[in-house]
Order: sequence, then C-alpha cells, then structure tokens
Amino acid sequence: MPTSPLRELLQEHGLAIVFVNVLCEQLGLPIPAVPTLVLAGAVAADGAYSTWAVLAVALAGCVAGDAAWYVIGRRYGARVLRLLCGISLTPDSCVRQTGEHFERWGPWTLVLAKFLPGIGTIVPPVAGVMRLPWPRFLLLTTLGSVAWAGLAVGAGALMRAQVSALLEALQQFGMTAVALAAALLAAYIAFKYWERQRFYKTLRMARITVDELRSLMQRDEKPFVVDLRAAAERRRDGRSIPGALAIDLAEVERLIERFPPDRDIIFFCSCPNEASAASAAKTLMDHGFKRVRPLLGGLDAWAAAGYDMEP
Repeated sequence: MPTSPLRELLQEHGLAIVFVNVLCEQLGLPIPAVPTLVLAGAVAADGAYSTWAVLAVALAGCVAGDAAWYVIGRRYGARVLRLLCGISLTPDSCVRQTGEHFERWGPWTLVLAKFLPGIGTIVPPVAGVMRLPWPRFLLLTTLGSVAWAGLAVGAGALMRAQVSALLEALQQFGMTAVALAAALLAAYIAFKYWERQRFYKTLRMARITVDELRSLMQRDEKPFVVDLRAAAERRRDGRSIPGALAIDLAEVERLIERFPPDRDIIFFCSCPNEASAASAAKTLMDHGFKRVRPLLGGLDAWAAAGYDMEP
C-alpha cells in the first residue's frame, strides 16, 4: 500500500480514530463510522496493527455509547426519547419505528439495531426505559456491536487492494478529496434537515388543547379519541385517555370507514410536535373529514393537567 498522509495518520493513530469515530456515531452525531472501520481494517490487514485491536476499540466505542444512552433512558424515561426524536433528522418515525421493532423482536432489537437506519441511537435508551436487566443489555448490545464492526473491518481486510487504490487516489487529490467528502456529508445533513422541515410544514394545523378536549368529552356527543402510540409503548405506560381507541398509525387509512365523519375526531400520541397525530389527522382531512385535530401535548399534557386516566 503506498505511503500517503492519510495512511500515515491511520497507521499512527488509527485505533484512537476508530474509537472516537464509533463512539461519536453511537452517541448520535452524524459522523458515519463504517468508512473508518473499513479503512482501518485494510491498514490492519497490511500489518500496521492487529485486526483484533481494531475490533476491540470499535467494540469499546459501541458499548460505551450504548451504555451511556441506556443509563440515561433508565434514569429519565420517555423524556429522553422525546428529546432524541425532537432533534432527529427523521422525527416522524423515530419512536414509533423503534417501538414496532421492539414489539416484533423484543430485546433482540439491540442485536439488529446498528443495521437498521434511523433507530440505532434510539434502541439503547428504549431498553433503559423498559428496564431491561443490565447483564442482558450488555450481552445483546455486545453481540450486535461485534457483528456490525466485524463486517466492516472484515470487508476492509478483504478489499485492501481496492482500499489501497482509493488511498492513492485520495493522495493525488489531496485536500480536494477531503473537501469533497465534507461537502457530501454536509449535503446529506442539509437534505435530511430540509426533509424534516418540509414534513413539519405539512403538519401545521390547528391543535386542540386538553382543556378543550375535556369540555368536548363532557357533552352528549362525545369525540372519537384515537391513541396512536405503539402497542409496546401503551403497555409500558399503562395509561390512556378514557374511551380512547388504540389504532396503529399505519392502519389509519385502511380503517378509514371506522371514523365517524359527523363527530370530532381527536388523535394523540407521545411524539415530538404531535407528529404522528398530525400525520393521521392530515390523512383523514385528505379524505374529506373536517372535524379532526391532533391533541396539543399528547398524553403527557393530559396527564399534567390532572385529568382522569384509564388503564
């Protein structure tokens, strides 16, 4: 493999770079670690250091990041999930998708999380919120981390000739290649942010407050209240607004005939900016429904107001 500044950097500080990059990605920063693992695997296969050492530091970064989020989720509960999804580049599906995966695979979601786009950072705090025992959490997140890092490092070792050609090309382009890589990363983040803003723009509609909903529920013609939270989240919380019907967001359009067009329809969730509730409301409005609104603040606002809850 030809000598280049990038190769020299990887030879001298490769293990530290792998650890920091992996840890940052697991903590939620948009700095993908797979390219670094592939490069480090190729350099290790060329004899700069042990491939096992690369795997070890990558595993340490993964487990450290996951354990930090697990502790935060265990201590602060669902609040940390709302915070994560509030700053996520894909806030509309953040908690919901994670809940669906936990519903389907249970704790084994920890093993698969790093291969599932958009939820890798969310799964460890969810495990903390669900009070998954420490030994089981560490075992499963370690298995997932070994599989994820091992595939990337192994790919780099197997394709070291191609990686050598890539490093040579990067050496020829010098800072231009670095600037191009930075520009591509910035473009990706900007595109996801634009998607996020466009999504929220489509969901700007009037919300109903918990006080208004309470007043509606005291009338003879009661509103049709729908709980859009994932089944696992409903079981974990154990509470709901009295009379609410649980429907999955993905089922709203299929079950459109179940919604009464002559009554107030109120959707609620526990997601940032009532994203799922507003999305469901927009679906019904697109089908001609007029009296449909998301609940401002969702279930948390209802509970904070001290209103009645039911199992």
